[in-house]
Amino acid sequence: MTKIVGIRFRTAGKIYYFDPADFDLDMAMHVIVETARGIEMGTVLIPPKEVDDDKVVSPLKPVIRVATDEDEKTVERNKEKEKEAFAICKEKIIKHGLEMKLVDAEYTFDGNKLLFYFTADGRIDFRELVKDLAAVFRTRIELRQIGVRDETKMMGGIGICGRPLCCHSYMADFVPVSIKMAKEQNLSLNPTKISGVCGRLMCCLKYEQDTYEYLNSRMPSIGEKVKTPEGIIGEVKSVSVLRQLVRVVIDNGEEKELREYTVDDLRLKPRQKKDVKLTEEELRELKDLEDSGDETMEDKPQEKQQRNRGHRDNKNEYRERRDKRDNREKRPYRVDIEAAEASANETNEVNAANAGRENKDGYKKPYKGGKNRPNKQKYNRNKDYKNKNYNKEYNKDYNRDKDNGSTDTQ
Repeated sequence: MTKIVGIRFRTAGKIYYFDPADFDLDMAMHVIVETARGIEMGTVLIPPKEVDDDKVVSPLKPVIRVATDEDEKTVERNKEKEKEAFAICKEKIIKHGLEMKLVDAEYTFDGNKLLFYFTADGRIDFRELVKDLAAVFRTRIELRQIGVRDETKMMGGIGICGRPLCCHSYMADFVPVSIKMAKEQNLSLNPTKISGVCGRLMCCLKYEQDTYEYLNSRMPSIGEKVKTPEGIIGEVKSVSVLRQLVRVVIDNGEEKELREYTVDDLRLKPRQKKDVKLTEEELRELKDLEDSGDETMEDKPQEKQQRNRGHRDNKNEYRERRDKRDNREKRPYRVDIEAAEASANETNEVNAANAGRENKDGYKKPYKGGKNRPNKQKYNRNKDYKNKNYNKEYNKDYNRDKDNGSTDTQ
């Protein structure tokens, strides 16, 4: 067990674990800690407690001190400086003609780093912009490109429900949302009705997804045959998922009658969870609304290190399985044993044939006879006698003697 304290640095941001040391910390207290970005001030959201070791990324950095009144004033001064930095950076962006939208500026607590958050359609070459900003502010400059969901989370706003945006008020992470969720909940697939302020699918589609999956699993499909409490077989005309009501068409022979039953009163075949299918046209129109849950701008090196370590573990497991498969002992066949013995005997014969076959200069001549000589394919490629694998020095002597008119090469 490890003793931790949970600290948050931004509204609706992630909670990070630190070592509380010997400080007596309570909820909503401000503390000074060291993070990957430098010295920062955060708010205690989880009082000191003990958690399992596997939930902690070691080593934990300790809390430096409890924030004082002077620290609070420093934060206020940084906020005033951030407004000025935001205006200057906006002017520099216009000056350089960069197609980027500046979202926010942020100073670290110690003032050693100034971060600018921006959005853009593609990659932006802002090297000259960074040089200009560094010359103005005389500190480390970092420009960080974020997505539209992160932009909305930072800026805030009011949703179509009339309440503050979930991502800005309490959501720490973005959840993956898909078009299939909207279709399973029988919502209109009109992009203006199912998309949020950020232009992506509303995060609240995820909230009731589990409930809809359970309720839909109890309901019959439209057109399915069911048995009513009266013992009559009817066809399902429509269903009300939330009220768990089913409308059934009953054929009395002379006329058809529409009756309404609760799903518990009907006898129907238990069905498995259906896979909601979308047409190609629907997928094409709503493709841009889907978002698989972008990595937020507040990902710390601790969390990235933990994810990367898990990724490496998966790779190591794959390598172990692969090596185990490759090194698996195979039972040798008799044919393979005979072939290996024949190859070894053939090699010995070639070595014996080459032994003592030397020219006057002391270099061995290549073995010329027999079909079973080694590297047969390599020799067959070169028909010309000169292009065979001679020793380099022997080739030089051979060519020199040939130019002088001497062909005494045995």
